[in-house]
Amino acid sequence: MGLSLIVSLFVGNASAQSQPTENSYLGFDSNYYPGDANLKTLRETFAYTGYWLSPPPDAKNNTWVGHRAAVESAGFGFLVLFNGRLFKELRTVARANALGKSDAQAAVAAAKREGFPPGTIIFLDQEQGGRMLPAQKAYIYSWIDGVKAGSFGVGIYCSGMAAMDDGGVISAEDIRKNAGGRKISYWVTNDACPPSPGCAFPQKPPSPADSGIVFAEVWQFAQSPKRPEVAAGCPKNYDRDGSCYVPGVKSFKVDVNAASSGDPSRGR
Repeated sequence: MGLSLIVSLFVGNASAQSQPTENSYLGFDSNYYPGDANLKTLRETFAYTGYWLSPPPDAKNNTWVGHRAAVESAGFGFLVLFNGRLFKELRTVARANALGKSDAQAAVAAAKREGFPPGTIIFLDQEQGGRMLPAQKAYIYSWIDGVKAGSFGVGIYCSGMAAMDDGGVISAEDIRKNAGGRKISYWVTNDACPPSPGCAFPQKPPSPADSGIVFAEVWQFAQSPKRPEVAAGCPKNYDRDGSCYVPGVKSFKVDVNAASSGDPSRGR
């Protein structure tokens, strides 16, 4: 997962990840399920994991389906994700509203099939950054209203960085400003160094507010692969291929996140 316009990593030991450090917890997300055999090793580093309800961006299949029980049994909290639409799919406000409603129904149905309890926060993956166009806003808020009507909580994954080609607009701020008082949890990405430490695994995770978005509940501060146009100033702590790999599971590349909860979606 990674934003396509604009212009995720902290690891602790087992005791650090099971106890909050200044109310901040380390987690990961990946478009691919790591496999049941790797969950125990990953749990030594991370408190929670992303969990896709839909195929991730640019994928036709979802490898996370059916693994919720194994992930929960391993002790993980959740960042529950549903892939949103790109602008080229929306085209008009009317079409965007309709797609938002139908996608919300699909997200709720998938969450129920996977066994997530009512109230679990589902994050809409908004891949395109900058100022949201009218059709994008219509889609986002229609989806949010539909998921809430289905008795689930709502969140959004979006950019926490200023879009240089769009007057410096920050997507998270733009979405929040136009949300009409809707209660939304924000998962923001900012993988520029600083504030990001790059592909690093300190025992003391940063606060989501260190992303530069004070209302963020989750901060993705490293992506795999690294975005050279954004993270060029980061330390040389990524792998030679530009990805960030997990200690002990060297074949598994991840985005790394800091959150104010060990279960950001409240999905347990």
